[in-house]
Amino acid sequence: MRNEMMHRPVIKEELLNFMRTQQKQLAGELGKIEEEAHLAEVPVIPHETVVFLQFLLGQIKPKEILEIGAAIGFSSSLMAQTIGEDGHVTTIDRFDVMIKKAKATYERLGLTDRVTLLEGQAAEILPTLVGPYDFIFMDSAKSKYIEFLPECLRLLKKGGILMVDDIFQGGTILLSDEEIPRGKRAIHRKLNEFLRVVMAHPDLTSTLVPLGDGVILITKDTEMVEL
Repeated sequence: MRNEMMHRPVIKEELLNFMRTQQKQLAGELGKIEEEAHLAEVPVIPHETVVFLQFLLGQIKPKEILEIGAAIGFSSSLMAQTIGEDGHVTTIDRFDVMIKKAKATYERLGLTDRVTLLEGQAAEILPTLVGPYDFIFMDSAKSKYIEFLPECLRLLKKGGILMVDDIFQGGTILLSDEEIPRGKRAIHRKLNEFLRVVMAHPDLTSTLVPLGDGVILITKDTEMVEL
C-alpha cells in the first residue's frame, strides 16, 4: 500500500514541503481521512494536488464527473464535496479491498447519494457508459492509461477536461528503456506512448503540471477525436 512516488519528488524537496504544509488544509472528516491516509502511507493524491483540484473544479464548476481508480474514495469524496449537491461523481474500481474502504469513506462523509461506485474492470465498464462528463480524473494502473484514453475522450464533452495523475514516475519517465528495471519497462513504454499521443494530437490541447508525481490536463477541441 506504500505510495512510493510520494517519496520521490520531481521538484525541490523544500518547495514540496512548503506546498504540502502551508496551503490550506482540509477541514472536518475529509481532512481526518487525508491525514490518516498519509500516516498509513495509503496512496491518495498528495496535498498539493488536492488544493489544485479544489481550485480547478471551483473554476470550471462541473456537474458530472467520472473517476477511474477510486482507491479508498478520498479523491472522489473531495470532488463530490467541492462541486456540491448539484453535481455527481461516478467512480470505478476493481479491487475488493479498495471498494470496501471507498464505501466506508462515502458512508463516513454522508456522500452515498452523490458518489456512484461501479465495481469491476474499467476496460469493461467504460464502454457501457454514456456520458458526457464535464471532468474525468484518471488515477488507475499507469500501463492502462493509453488503453483507456479512447473511451475517456468519447465520454468527455467538447471543452471538458481529462486530468491524468502520476505521469512522471518519480522522474524516470525521461530515462531510456535500458535504465528502467525490467519489470517496470511495460509501464514505462506505455506511459511514454500515452504522453506522445496526447501532446502531439491536433485535436487535443494539453498541459503538464509538476504536482505530486506529475499531472497532465487534456481538453478536446472537437466533438469527435480519432486516435
